[in-house]
Amino acid sequence: MKSAQQQSIADVQNFEDARQLAINKVGIKSIRHPVKVSDRSGGVQHTVAMFNMYVGLPHNFKGTHMSRFVEILNGQEREISVESFEPMLREMVTRLEAETGHVEMTFPYFINKAAPVSGVQSLMDYEVTFTGEIHEGGRYEFDMKVVVPVTSLCPCSKKISDYGAHNQRSHVTVTAKLGDHLWIEEIVQLVESQASCELYGLLKRPDEKFVTERAYDNPKFVEDMVRDVAGLLNLEKRIIAFAVESENFESIHNHSAYAIIERDKRTPA
Repeated sequence: MKSAQQQSIADVQNFEDARQLAINKVGIKSIRHPVKVSDRSGGVQHTVAMFNMYVGLPHNFKGTHMSRFVEILNGQEREISVESFEPMLREMVTRLEAETGHVEMTFPYFINKAAPVSGVQSLMDYEVTFTGEIHEGGRYEFDMKVVVPVTSLCPCSKKISDYGAHNQRSHVTVTAKLGDHLWIEEIVQLVESQASCELYGLLKRPDEKFVTERAYDNPKFVEDMVRDVAGLLNLEKRIIAFAVESENFESIHNHSAYAIIERDKRTPA
């Protein structure tokens, strides 16, 4: 039972608002919390994620209860897992008396990679974002975004130069709406297979020779990169819709080259 003091404190968020303007998303941004993520090898990675948490606010409410977002996050087990992601989102919508909800969880994910010649092993990190959304009526959707750094080598530079070609590090970002489970490693491998060459955390001299020559033999424009990756995403039945972006951090310009392809497989091409 509430004390007299508690009863006397006004709950301003619950006051009515007369402006007749609903808010699409309101909540908290950039709060860190420990998470655990299963990897393809059967292990579990313990890491720290940055969360954004929002709900839709009906036009008649003045505000939402910001403290409840933090309570929901801290009310989970010490670490949030992929399995607890949807239940946490549904709890958030219920506790905040909302019809819609949106949670983003961004974290570094590590994959152990062996260098192509020496076999020396090292960790590569990838930025991953899980996004869950509750729509009106309770329908749940899940997106996975993975940023994959790769090497790209310019076909034009190779064609016109007598002494080599310029290359650069590129970020290929895949955002996939999933209809079934897909490992982070599967997205990474799909992208890396279409790059001029993949990246490694540690290379010996024979490895450096290999990756340099591999990139030279496999030149890709930014347009080639997104088209080649999109072609494989089209074939993946577990992906309902996707966007693939490539940003090449040009080594001979002070700008980046950029391309994007978006496709919703539920809509006829």
